[in-house]
Amino acid sequence: MYLAVGAAVALTGCNKKMSPFASDYFTTEPTPLEVVGDNVPATVTANVPQKFFKKNAEVTVTPYLVFGADSTKVASKSFTFQGEKVKGNNPVINYENGGTVSIPVNFVYQPEMMESDLCLDFSVVQGKKSYVLPSVKVGEGVIATSTLADATTVTPATAADKYQRVINEKYDADIMFLVNQANVRASELKRDGGIKDLNATIMAADTTANKEIEGVHVSSFASPEGGVEFNTKLSEKRENATVDYLTKNFKKEEVGNYGELTSEFTPQDWEGFQRLVSESNIQDKELILSVLSMYKDPEQREREIRNMSSVFDQLAKEILPQLRYSRITASINTIGRSDEEIMAQYKSDATQLSVDELLYCATLTDNVDEKEAIYATAAKQYPNDYRCFNNLGMAQYQKGNYEDAKANFEKSAKLAPNNAEATMNLGLIKLMDKDYNGARQAFGSAAEAEGINDAMGVYYLRQGDYQTAVKAFGDSKTNNAALAQILVKDYSKAKATLEAVKAPNATTYYMLAVVAARTNNEQAVYSNLQKAYSLDANLKARAQADKEFANYNIR
Repeated sequence: MYLAVGAAVALTGCNKKMSPFASDYFTTEPTPLEVVGDNVPATVTANVPQKFFKKNAEVTVTPYLVFGADSTKVASKSFTFQGEKVKGNNPVINYENGGTVSIPVNFVYQPEMMESDLCLDFSVVQGKKSYVLPSVKVGEGVIATSTLADATTVTPATAADKYQRVINEKYDADIMFLVNQANVRASELKRDGGIKDLNATIMAADTTANKEIEGVHVSSFASPEGGVEFNTKLSEKRENATVDYLTKNFKKEEVGNYGELTSEFTPQDWEGFQRLVSESNIQDKELILSVLSMYKDPEQREREIRNMSSVFDQLAKEILPQLRYSRITASINTIGRSDEEIMAQYKSDATQLSVDELLYCATLTDNVDEKEAIYATAAKQYPNDYRCFNNLGMAQYQKGNYEDAKANFEKSAKLAPNNAEATMNLGLIKLMDKDYNGARQAFGSAAEAEGINDAMGVYYLRQGDYQTAVKAFGDSKTNNAALAQILVKDYSKAKATLEAVKAPNATTYYMLAVVAARTNNEQAVYSNLQKAYSLDANLKARAQADKEFANYNIR
């Protein structure tokens, strides 16, 4: 009889409905919730007490966030756990001892979630009965600091112009001398392709408005036979004779300004001798070259080479005459338009500007509207140059006209499929559109583009990979770089980065306020928020909802 009564009591206890869950049975990590990439992930841990969970009960928990004026509810994936007498594959909670269960939570972030409650719904199946238990609140608010990552503030890659205001070119000619002589022969002055042509180039430069003769240099040489002392005097005489000729000729031709006339001489041109032998077809040239390497003393070198009677005559005929000369080199600058002249020409008649002058012209203004107009002109005049369309798209991107920017980046990529600038910039568009795979592929193909590190940094921020983002940004002084440092809790470096931003905006000051809040600097919280509000009044509502400032009286 006693056994029957006990069994009845046990059956009754088993079939009795479960009591409501208490909120203190649950802990949530992190608290508050925090946005990572585009999601709000968390883990809710249930610590079920002893003799609470019915042996024949199966409980399905549905986490959800409730937010907004209309109490919008967004649910995460449901999670089920069961008592020890339930046949199933869900985690088991023991009646006598209780137990611990981890419930994974994830929501796709919406801005309204900053002010929200994380709650749990419970539906129970117990034997043949189904019922619900009261919901419990297990968290409050979402920190959304990582959403300050902004691809629109990354400067798109610019395709560089090749404009050089000063282009330097070297022109040279040789005056050849007879063996052991230093006089400048009339035949050398008349030889086509020699000093005759160089004189014509120098005179033309002297009378051309956009040409400037930077200087003229004379290098005189003697062939390495005949002894060092003799050749020193000979090469010096050749230097003096060449300089004397040039000085008189410049005066005769009325060359007004030929820059600085400089000169030098080389007594024995062993270097030139070795080069000419190496390039020749002389049968024993390897033997000659080995002598040059074996003996460093010039007198001994000459003796050893003269002893090669079988080849010396050939050297004297083919090689040595080429080493008796003076080389005259004129350094001439071609002077392009000045910045003022380029801008004036653009305004009066842009068709007279080259494509590189137009692209350079756009760099002379900081006004993005003017840049766009100049790049549009360049694209119209030079429709086959990919740089024009890329840079036009860059200006449109900076103005927030992303649709037209994308179209011009695509035109640029079509004209030059492998150009890194348009590839990176299309990656920025994909990043904005949350096409993260497409952005990653584009950035990977644009490793040489200027600004790629900042673009990659924002990509890693959007992926929630904050440590890699910090490495990508390097020493960049931008809001995005500072955000990565905040998210890895390097607050001193983040503060230094924000203070070094060249053109601080409302977001800069808002981030400084976040750093101040995380480092308990109350005065800096309020002062930086006021600066942020003055630049963007919309940030006030965000700050009032932001859990970063939960311990401050934000108004």
